[in-house]
Amino acid sequence: MTKYHRAFGVYGIIGDQQNLVVTKKYGGPYTNRFDLPGGSLEDGEPLANAIRREVQEETGLVPTVLTQLGTTSFRYPWQFEGWAFNQHIGVFYRITEVSGDLAASVARFDGQDSHGAVKMPLTELTIKNASPLVLKAKAYLLNSEKFDATDTTYETWKVLSQPVY
Repeated sequence: MTKYHRAFGVYGIIGDQQNLVVTKKYGGPYTNRFDLPGGSLEDGEPLANAIRREVQEETGLVPTVLTQLGTTSFRYPWQFEGWAFNQHIGVFYRITEVSGDLAASVARFDGQDSHGAVKMPLTELTIKNASPLVLKAKAYLLNSEKFDATDTTYETWKVLSQPVY
């Protein structure tokens, strides 16, 4: 029997056709990669509140204008606490206006899985250094801002032992 771990979160796309704001991830299957700002909801938290909170915690930026784009999932093998696979379900938001300054490092607290954020050229974000969420955001920005909600399956997935950032 296949054992899937399921994760659900909200994720923000802050960027343009040249650059994307990404976090420096530690923890989970995207450890040591660039990831999108975002994450899990707190108990009873509305989606829009969660994306605002997560983006601010992980990047220092405060979203002021955002639009929900859609939901998709990513499936891949991942050995975690007895699970053999992961299905990561994400609600994506386009964030077009923010206040505050991008934080290269952020406060550490229980549940924080970001070392901070950077603005990366899209040309430098690949499967070798970025999460599937980042690749979905990159495709969105390069495809005239059309969100593809098609689920993605990876036959293999490697958790990196050394950071790419």
